[in-house]
Amino acid sequence: MILILVLISLIIWLYLLLARGNFWRCNQFLPPCLPLSSYPPVAVVIPARNEAETISICIESLLGQDYPGDYKIILVDDQSTDNTREIATKIAEGKQKEGDIYILTGKHLPAGWSGKLWALYQGVEWAKRIGNWQYFLFTDADIQHHPTNLSQLVTLAEEKNLDLVSLMVKLHCESFWERLLIPAFVFFFQKLYPFAWVNDRKKKIAAAAGGCILINQSALTRIGGIEALKDALIDDCTLASLVKRTLPPSRGIWLGLTDSTFSLRGYNGLGTIWQMVSRTAFTQLNYSPWLLVATVIGMAITYLIPPVALVYGLLTSQWLTAAFGFVCWLLMAISYLPTLRFYHLPPVYALFLWFIALLYTLMTIDSAWQYWLGRGSQWKGRIYPKVAARPK
Repeated sequence: MILILVLISLIIWLYLLLARGNFWRCNQFLPPCLPLSSYPPVAVVIPARNEAETISICIESLLGQDYPGDYKIILVDDQSTDNTREIATKIAEGKQKEGDIYILTGKHLPAGWSGKLWALYQGVEWAKRIGNWQYFLFTDADIQHHPTNLSQLVTLAEEKNLDLVSLMVKLHCESFWERLLIPAFVFFFQKLYPFAWVNDRKKKIAAAAGGCILINQSALTRIGGIEALKDALIDDCTLASLVKRTLPPSRGIWLGLTDSTFSLRGYNGLGTIWQMVSRTAFTQLNYSPWLLVATVIGMAITYLIPPVALVYGLLTSQWLTAAFGFVCWLLMAISYLPTLRFYHLPPVYALFLWFIALLYTLMTIDSAWQYWLGRGSQWKGRIYPKVAARPK
């Protein structure tokens, strides 16, 4: 039985390495582009709820963009109980750029909306009242943008006829648990949504990273605005799916990595990472117990069987089983190396991908358990009821 399972694992790893869009290579970065003759106006919308720890760096980085065109920042203070608004105001005043940023007080969250999307909706509607914008940049309040980030995003969108451009910003990776688990989060995300396939107009698969999304206003209007995804907890991928499924001929979307724009949100312990993953893991499975069972079985065969087969084969002198287990484990480690290099981590972490996958599987099970207990998805002090993971 173990020999059969490890052979299945081998087939899976050969598929992942050879036929899954080269997701594991971590090679989708912003390509070099020639400067534009003119730069369209952009409205930057930031939903912020209790972001006092990071908002100053975020605002400073956005006010310091080298963008040659007109852009304004709309910060929507989503009923924060800390001094998020005051910090943002002081930063703008200190740089004497009060005219470049609008700070809104978010209204009470209506039924049927997620908090982030309600804040984005208010920011977009305000932006429409104060100007005509060709693009919106949706970004989180914990992102530090490189000075060229906005210019590069808009240039790529204009040159490649893209309706949506998104960056998976480089995640915070300093503590022990961050080094162990955060690169794997990026690895698993790319496995689920191979970036090369997302960027291929002929492929139906679509995804985006919510920390940094540039979207053409015409595309946002075409899909029905923020209202079209108002209750989505996995809002970034839902937005990308809606945009891609309605693309005009010759238009596209793009998703890639960056090593110059960073997330400032730290995960100092296992518990915070666990909460981040379990918050939407069962939502990603559309709350299906059958998909949960299939996921657990798939993860076990893919990641746990190789080391088990190797150890079992060595202990029982079943050398063929041990050999296949070793080959699968080696392929697993090889696939993880580019992600580790991207995060400047030693290759030895690749040997523990099976253990990391076990933890993520347990997080997914816990996500389902919390849902069945009626606790729903929790974030920023709010609990959300059952909503669809993808647009219907």
